[in-house]
Amino acid sequence: MNIEELRNLDPNDPGKWPVSVRGVTLLIILLAIIGAGYYFIWQDQLTNLENVRTEEQSLKDTYLVKKRSAVNLPLLKQQLKNIEQSLSALLKQLPDKSEMEALLVDINQAGLGRGLQFELFKPAENETLHDFYAELPVSIRVTGDYHDIGAFASDIAQLPRIVTLNNINIVPGNDDTLVLDAVAKTFRYLDEDELIDQGEQSK
Repeated sequence: MNIEELRNLDPNDPGKWPVSVRGVTLLIILLAIIGAGYYFIWQDQLTNLENVRTEEQSLKDTYLVKKRSAVNLPLLKQQLKNIEQSLSALLKQLPDKSEMEALLVDINQAGLGRGLQFELFKPAENETLHDFYAELPVSIRVTGDYHDIGAFASDIAQLPRIVTLNNINIVPGNDDTLVLDAVAKTFRYLDEDELIDQGEQSK
């Protein structure tokens, strides 16, 4: 079909058009409908479908995480119980305010019991406060022989309360003795009022 025949086609009576022209026209109309449908309807629906699929995968991942947590819940509860027991045991090793003086006496007696001579035993004037405990350094200087000083350090480590020896310095003394300079750090837990003060300072 040539251009002249196309011009002579009656647009009001497509039934009389040649088969080839009607086929091409129907194909163009079909493609236009599909394009319009995609642009105005299907595009949004496909986007929504993709969003739903993404949300579905996220929900599946969340479900798997919660499922693993639920499966491990008895084990996690047991671990928490063990941690609480360990913390409780550690807290029992921290004296309160009323027991600090007795602890200082224990440190002193540990040295005297080993025959050491105290040249210095000076608790710091102020404690260092931490989140739930206070630290009190005690400067000490003792004189004695090697074995007695070693036994004293061992006795300190075996006290029922937590005491650490820091900044240790040992030098020769007189008459085959040694002089031990150290800082014994003792710890106590804070009482309720002090914990409240610490919390307010943290804020």
